[in-house]
Amino acid sequence: MKKIIYSLAAILTLLQIEGCKKFLDVNSDPNNPTDVSEALVLAPVETIIATNITAGSFSLQNINGPAIITSYWMQELSLNQPQPQIDGYKLTTDDVDPIWFTLYSGALQNLDIINRKAVATGNHAYGAIAKVLTAYTLGVTTDLFGDIPFDDAFNGNFKPAYQSQEEIYARMHEILDSAILESGLDPGQHLPFSDDFIYNGDIEKWVKFAWALKARYHMRLTNAPGHDAVAQSNLALQAIDNAFTSADDEANFAVYSANPSSENPWFMNIGEDQGGVVLGKSLVDKLITRSDPRLPVIATEPNGVFLGRLSTTEADPDPTVYSVINEFYAGIDAPVSIFNYSELLFLKAEATLRTAGAAAATAVYQEAIRSHLDKLGISAGDADDYIASRGALPDAGGLGQIIEDKAIANFLSLENYNDWRRTGFPVLEELPSPYIPDIPVRFPYPLAEITSNSQSQHSLTVNDRVWWDGD
Repeated sequence: MKKIIYSLAAILTLLQIEGCKKFLDVNSDPNNPTDVSEALVLAPVETIIATNITAGSFSLQNINGPAIITSYWMQELSLNQPQPQIDGYKLTTDDVDPIWFTLYSGALQNLDIINRKAVATGNHAYGAIAKVLTAYTLGVTTDLFGDIPFDDAFNGNFKPAYQSQEEIYARMHEILDSAILESGLDPGQHLPFSDDFIYNGDIEKWVKFAWALKARYHMRLTNAPGHDAVAQSNLALQAIDNAFTSADDEANFAVYSANPSSENPWFMNIGEDQGGVVLGKSLVDKLITRSDPRLPVIATEPNGVFLGRLSTTEADPDPTVYSVINEFYAGIDAPVSIFNYSELLFLKAEATLRTAGAAAATAVYQEAIRSHLDKLGISAGDADDYIASRGALPDAGGLGQIIEDKAIANFLSLENYNDWRRTGFPVLEELPSPYIPDIPVRFPYPLAEITSNSQSQHSLTVNDRVWWDGD
């Protein structure tokens, strides 16, 4: 299966293109067959989610996926090319057409097929998995765009209505609650196993993943209008009690290999033919300043020097002078993390800080750092030294310290962009962008959606905050 994971995803994508080739929007053929086996859809849809959404791959459509775009904006990555470029905040409506297509026709529409089929067959294990992945993908979509279509999106309506982000967040929790409930039903005659690249059919781990997502989504609303940060934190802590208990539970996609068309997407992103995707100066300098023992695990050291590039500056004719993502994250067969255990612990640290104060949160915060150091293979002694150097959480400024360290543990994750918008951390360098002066706080709606399904929300610009981003 490893040899054909991209081929499976490409076939699934082509099938969806054929079903809605007139529009790059959420439209689906009302006669689209739902009698395809759940197993035949699950493996390629997981590949699309991990490869094109979570890891921002160029691989299927030669585009920038959302994770690589936000990694540019969070100054983890930089593009060594003449400006203006995406790392200088140039993102247009037609740039996001393929992203919208991938989210809807590549992922959400096919997850809807799995879910409908599971209802018809009684294969509830597949139904539970489809719901968890739907909530994950729906979260990515609304966090990038704000108000989006969902309930009206897969019934053949060519102009599906948009729902508010507040309503979408409520729906995400409903879907996750339904997944948790369905996991307790008879799993059915056909059980997921090798077609489930994330958990190999282990439904108990899918349930923990569902609870982890609930914790993430509760904390997302700490600044949302009409929501209280302490109440959201208490809800998150309740969810965390049912979520991952160790790194063995985290959601990873680990079937990449050295076989052609099966390589890790970050490995493909940093290839010389991709135009100079290197590490950002802000990230590299921060790791150097802190004497962070993860630096040589995260970054390469060309010419014996760790060097990041400052985006929007003049392109260097020799991009090989810059550090790039090292093998732990960008090895040819390295796994991609969809939700890691360290993130859950940082969520717990933040929620504890908000509900019980800095002293109570410090031990959780230190455990979160250690979990990531352990994952990267840092020795116990070096881990002790680094954690000691970070110190206890202060009564004032504790949130910033948590999110700054969380950003390293969530290297290359979309969550860093979400946390930055929600909290203002990590602190980023101000870049002299030739395109727009500030980091975009949302993605623009896609051009094809604007022309085929006009909505009032389409007038919003990349400078307009999403609902949960507060004032």
